[in-house]
Amino acid sequence: MSDHRDQAPLLPLAGREAIARVTARAHETNVSLVWFLYADHGGIIRGKAATAPMLPARIVTGIGHTVAMMAMSMLDQLQPVDGMGPVGEVRIMPDPATFVPLPYAPGAGAMLADQVLPSGEPWDGCARTYLKQAIAAAAADGYAVTAAFEPEFTLGRREADPDGGPDRLVPNDDSLCYSATGFHLAHDFTMALLGALTAQGLRPEHYYPELGHGQQEMTVRYAPALRAADNHVLYREAVRGTAFRRGLWASLAPKPIPDQAGNGAHLHISLRGLGPAGEPAAPALYDPADQYSLSAAGYHFIGGLLAHLPALVALTCGSVNSYRRLAPQMWSSAYTIYGMDNREAAVRICSPMSDDRAASVNLELKPSDSSANPYLALGAVIHAGLDGIRRKLDPGEAVNVDPATLTNSERLARGIQRLPDSLGAALDALEADALLMDSLGDLRRRAYLAVKRSEAAAFANMGTARECFEHFTKF
Repeated sequence: MSDHRDQAPLLPLAGREAIARVTARAHETNVSLVWFLYADHGGIIRGKAATAPMLPARIVTGIGHTVAMMAMSMLDQLQPVDGMGPVGEVRIMPDPATFVPLPYAPGAGAMLADQVLPSGEPWDGCARTYLKQAIAAAAADGYAVTAAFEPEFTLGRREADPDGGPDRLVPNDDSLCYSATGFHLAHDFTMALLGALTAQGLRPEHYYPELGHGQQEMTVRYAPALRAADNHVLYREAVRGTAFRRGLWASLAPKPIPDQAGNGAHLHISLRGLGPAGEPAAPALYDPADQYSLSAAGYHFIGGLLAHLPALVALTCGSVNSYRRLAPQMWSSAYTIYGMDNREAAVRICSPMSDDRAASVNLELKPSDSSANPYLALGAVIHAGLDGIRRKLDPGEAVNVDPATLTNSERLARGIQRLPDSLGAALDALEADALLMDSLGDLRRRAYLAVKRSEAAAFANMGTARECFEHFTKF
C-alpha cells in the first residue's frame, strides 16, 4: 500500500515550477543530500536534511521537528519554556529560492528554512519569520531595506592544551594587520573560500588579513534584508566547512582567543523608498545638501538605533563571549554615539562612494557579531530604526572623536551612555524595552530570554579558557 504522506498535494503552478527547478538543479550538481538550515535562539545554525529523491515532497511538507529545539541553549541545555516542551510539532520548511550546492561539502546542498506549524501557518517561535515581519513593517512605512553583514573570523588549528585544559584555537599565522605576509599564509584557504562563496551566489567584494593573529575578513555585497541574513548563515557555514575540509579550524566567535582582537560582524543597512508597485525606488538616506550627505530619515533612523541600543545589543551581540569584545578603544564601540567614519562609534555614517553617492550612503552598526541570530539581529535593528523615523527622534550631534577620550562629565553632557558590559546587563535592558519586547512577541521573547539567561548563568562559573573553548567550537 502506498504511503500518501509522502505524496505532494496539488500546488499552484509557481510552486510546482519552484520544486522542478530545485530538483533539476540538485540533479545537475550531483547533490544527493540537502540541508534545511535555521538559526536558533542560542545563535547556533541547526537543521535536518532530506535526500534528493524526497525533495519534491519535503519542499511541500517540510521536515517534522520538535518545538523544543528553539528553547535549546548554545550548550545544548534545554530550557523550560511554556510552548516549547516535549509536546508540539513544527515543520522545517525550506525556501526553494535559497537552494545552493555546497562546494565545501561535495554531494550536499542547502536551503534556508522557516519553522511553520503543521497547518502551514507561521510559527511565533521562528526567527526568520521575525525578520520577514520587520521587512513588512518597513514596507508599510514606505521603505525597502538592504543590508550586509561584515564578518571577521579567526583561522587556525584546534589543539590540545599542554596543561590539560580545554582545547585551544591556535592561529594560522602571526602576521600584521593587512600585511602581505598574511595574504601569503592564508592564500590556499582564502581562494577555496572565495570559490565557495561565489558558487553560492554571495558576491564576495573584498578580502584582507585583519588585526588579530590568524584573523581574516572577506566581505560579501549587500542584498535585500532577508537575503542578507540568509547569506550570513551560508557564509558562516562556508567559512567553517572550508576550513574543516582542509584540516583547519575557523571560528567566527567574538573572542575565540582572549588576548587577540575580537571578531565582529558589523551590520550595514540602507533604505530606499518604494515605488507605486512596491519596487525599491530612490535612496532614502541620501541628502546632498547635508554635511554628511545624510537625509532627515537617516538621522531619525540613527536616533532610533541609539535610543534602543542598550537593549538592541542583547540581540546583535548575543553571547557571553560578545562582551569581551565590546570595550572602549577596541574599535568595536562601547558607547551610544554616532559619527562620520568614526570607528569607535556604535553607529558609523559611511562615506559615500564616488561612483554612486546616493545609493552608497549606508549606516554601519558596529556592536554586532556572529554569535547573534542574524534574523533576530537584523529584524530588531529595523524595528528600532523605524521607531526613530516614526517618532522623528533626534540623535544629537555627531561625535567625531574617540568617546573614551572624553571625560565622564563631557559624556554626560552629551547624553553618551556606556553600552552594557555583560550579556546579563544587555538582557535587563532588553526586558525593559517595550518596543523590542513587543516586536518579538510573547513566545519568542520568553524563549530568547530563557535561553540567554541560562547561558549567562552557565558561563558565570566558567574560567576564561573554558568560555573561549565553548564559543570557538560553536561559532
